[in-house]
Amino acid sequence: MPTVIPVKFAYAARDLWFDPAGTGAQEGDHVICATERGHEIGLATSDAREVAPEELSATIGHAQLRDVVRIATDEDLERAEELARRGEESLPAFRRHVSESGLDMKPVGVEYLFDGEKAVCYFAAEERVDFRQLVRDLSREFHVRIDMRQIGVREEAAIVGGYGHCGQELCCRRFATGFDPVSIRMAKEQDLPLNSTKISGACGRLMCCLRYEFEAYRDFKSRAPKRNAVIDTPLGKAKIVEYDTPKEQLCLRLESGKQIRVPLADMTASEAAHKKSEELGCPCRPDTVTREVLDKLESPDVQMALAELDRKNGVLAEPEVDAADIFVAPKRKRRRPSSGAPSAEKGVRAGAESAPSGDEAPAPRRRRKRSPRRSSSPRPRRTAVATTRPPRAARHPPRGPSAPAVLATRAARRPPAPSRAACSPRARSARLRRAASRARSRRARTGPPPGVGAGAAAVAAGAAPPTAGRPPASSCDASFSPA
Repeated sequence: MPTVIPVKFAYAARDLWFDPAGTGAQEGDHVICATERGHEIGLATSDAREVAPEELSATIGHAQLRDVVRIATDEDLERAEELARRGEESLPAFRRHVSESGLDMKPVGVEYLFDGEKAVCYFAAEERVDFRQLVRDLSREFHVRIDMRQIGVREEAAIVGGYGHCGQELCCRRFATGFDPVSIRMAKEQDLPLNSTKISGACGRLMCCLRYEFEAYRDFKSRAPKRNAVIDTPLGKAKIVEYDTPKEQLCLRLESGKQIRVPLADMTASEAAHKKSEELGCPCRPDTVTREVLDKLESPDVQMALAELDRKNGVLAEPEVDAADIFVAPKRKRRRPSSGAPSAEKGVRAGAESAPSGDEAPAPRRRRKRSPRRSSSPRPRRTAVATTRPPRAARHPPRGPSAPAVLATRAARRPPAPSRAACSPRARSARLRRAASRARSRRARTGPPPGVGAGAAAVAAGAAPPTAGRPPASSCDASFSPA
């Protein structure tokens, strides 16, 4: 059996096989090989091994298996570095001559062979290019034989290098051994978005990595139920909404809306599925999820649903609820006192609490707090200023000569007010508010009583109007004015 060793060259897309020829070359050694272009230096990517003649013929075809001349020495490595530096220095001149000639090509690189008598110029172009005049100009510039080599965009990316969408070095630069065809069907099979910017590589073609998992996706989909298919579960019907091919799992949506993931290997096929596969002559696809599979899931919702199902079927007894397990006590609703007279029991309790005894003074009336104003401007400060105010009778004119009689008549018609001991402060406040509201409504209907105009005229003239039964007020009072 023939023995071969793979060697990687700088401007080659894949490894080439050579005969070690007793040189003892191993993986990681730089070797000098004889090629059809002359002597070249490369890197051995693996140890020498024996291959079958069929494999050898399938790899190299009708080409001849060439030999490894020797393992590179220190002088060979220094010469290789010098030739690589010359190639980098010659690339700008190559680009200048291409620009001057006006040819539709893209210069990629310049490589000097190991013997230094020949330079290979690599370029990328969409169509064939007539570069005969360019070869003459380059030969006159470099003083060596010129060999023009046209390459594709994939080979260009492999030579130049770069990084892909995944953040890793390009596969064609790092480990790819060839350029296998890639189709858009591979992207569809893997449920990838058909967006050219997301499935294209640095070369502008479809990414080579689309081939890596294509067979795995196709095999999984051939064994799994179809998407949107309805299968049977202990919790009712479920619908397949998603595939997880790397883990070989199916995402199911139950009737309750809960989504669970079930391994494909744990699913079983019903008798109807077996019968259908025999009729159609296709592989049988599972369509049932058993109770054992759901018990393995670490989902609290699924376990609670299974427990409820067992209780409905009578497998589990209904749990008894102990009153001691209820920690939330019912909150008593606070009742608002009615507007009418209080009951006898409440009246007695209120009288016992609010009735004054002996010399004790009655409790002060509690007043409601006013809500703060919502205006953003600060409230002006007020200061007390002693001013002379008109008497209370002038500020509140009487209702006429018959006002005392009218008030006495109205007081006689009203029902007797409850005593202080039989009414709470809140009820008294509500009763006073209702009385004031009735008085305002009555005035609005009947108009001002007679005598109001005369009282107002007396006040304007400076005379003190009759008090009409009102208590005298002090002649001086404190008024407030904004600071």
